Amino acid sequence: MKLQEHVPLAPYTTIGLGGPARFFVDCTNENELREAFTLARQGRLPVQVLGGGSNVIFPDAGFPGLVVRVALGGLTVREAGDAADVGAGAGVVWDELVAEAVRRGLSGVECLSGIPGLVGGTPIQNVGAYGQEVAETILGVTCLVRDTLERVTFDAAGCGFAYRTSRFKQEDQDRFVVLGATFRLRRHTVPTLRYPELANAVAEKADLARLPPAEGVRLVRDTVLELRRRKSMVLDAGDPNTRSVGSFFVNPVLPTEAFAELERRWKAAGGSAPIPTFPAPAGVKVPAAWLVEQAGFRKGYRKDGVGISSRHALALVNLGGTTAQLLALAGEIERAVREKFGVRLEREPVVVSPALR
Repeated sequence: MKLQEHVPLAPYTTIGLGGPARFFVDCTNENELREAFTLARQGRLPVQVLGGGSNVIFPDAGFPGLVVRVALGGLTVREAGDAADVGAGAGVVWDELVAEAVRRGLSGVECLSGIPGLVGGTPIQNVGAYGQEVAETILGVTCLVRDTLERVTFDAAGCGFAYRTSRFKQEDQDRFVVLGATFRLRRHTVPTLRYPELANAVAEKADLARLPPAEGVRLVRDTVLELRRRKSMVLDAGDPNTRSVGSFFVNPVLPTEAFAELERRWKAAGGSAPIPTFPAPAGVKVPAAWLVEQAGFRKGYRKDGVGISSRHALALVNLGGTTAQLLALAGEIERAVREKFGVRLEREPVVVSPALR
């Protein structure tokens, strides 16, 4: 384990913000992780775990403790009958796992193509897109308990998955470090498309039901990547819109009464078109991007050194600014949406505080 000092954190994030870490270490195996946490405990240092940096925002002042970057590799595929179990270390690039699954004709994660970040972050966030989420395919998640340094494994039910969250993000935040995950995917299965935008885009190219399943999986992946590129949601060094953490706000799921209040406020403000919605188990899902834009923050909005992507209203982008400026803009958007619609937006990325253990 190589311990480094005063390491700039901005280059380790997709948004390119944040000051230096007092100490920094790359951990490529489980023993190095144990060594890192033991060192931090002995030095009474706060610890921040870092993966691919696609969903994290560090303070301008940096982090005064130890940043532990999880870089555990390894990708295995075990096929049996119509199923295949794909296992990966937490440090495996997520889209590499998706690409390998699709190459083998396996379905279950094709709609999650192009999402930046590492495998270890997917169960924490219950990563999802285009009507698909990892909770549907996760077979097990192996973790290191930070306090005891013991290894534990959770099945899907034990992960406490809900929309864009899990036990690892809620009641057990900072209690575990994800070491790896196993996904059960399907062979000889035509992809199921639940998201109208994706279904329509695929239908323009071919009738999915008439294609061999493996060809259909590849078509869905290619189409998802096209859609994400149009929104600057695939990392591209030449596109300033990708200097973000992806969607900054979660699509709110409103109970029936709250949605009725939203409709009342929308009509009172002169709105005539129906509010766009998606079905959700616990209510009505409203696109956060629609709320943001209707509250006055359009695509391409800029303030100081930050702004909103010119292609996606949910992506707050770094245009040469600071974390303080970015969080100030986020606060303005949240207040505007709350005042106009009575809806509280929830932030999706992890905003690191020096007070974190």
